[in-house]
Amino acid sequence: MPSPARVASGTTRYSTVAIILHWMIALGILTLIAMGLVMDHLHLDTMRVFQLYQLHKSIGITVMGLIALRIGWRLTHSAPALPVDMPALEKKGAHLAHLALYGLQIVLPLSGWAMVSVSVLGIPTVLFGTLPWPDLPVLSTLSNKEPVEATLKVVHHWASWMLLALIGLHIAAALRHQFVLRDHVLRQMLPFPGASSTPSEKRDNS
Repeated sequence: MPSPARVASGTTRYSTVAIILHWMIALGILTLIAMGLVMDHLHLDTMRVFQLYQLHKSIGITVMGLIALRIGWRLTHSAPALPVDMPALEKKGAHLAHLALYGLQIVLPLSGWAMVSVSVLGIPTVLFGTLPWPDLPVLSTLSNKEPVEATLKVVHHWASWMLLALIGLHIAAALRHQFVLRDHVLRQMLPFPGASSTPSEKRDNS
């Protein structure tokens, strides 16, 4: 049997909906960050850059919708408890990191949408070349858009780097739980939790 100190009270796994949304959002965010780096640092022809920007906007709006669903689901469904033997300071840090992740996941798509809405170029957003997407109210009608657009670009740029850093920290923490602390935390969010069991956990469960 597993040690009681390693078992959290209550539910021990996220719901199927939460797991699916988590991995879809993670894939979307990593794709968007990779596209952003390509657009910023590779010298591509104008048409290719335009196509990437349009795809970037389409994926970004889609991820924004998924994030809204994820937050709504999280507010109405409890998350698994952390291990009972986890130090209080680490628990506090984990909660703050999750709040920061949620916050940046809200700031990034909204700042991107706002940046498109106030763009001096005025290029319409058509999701995946099919569905027209409106600009945010007020921003698209500003008389002096350039300084607002410049500010939003800075916000979007640095929020992206902050989110990437937090994702790296998040991954490192999950791997620490799995391979150093050898508890259940990583398996709470894996689609196939049994595949991640460590040898010691398998012996404990036998």
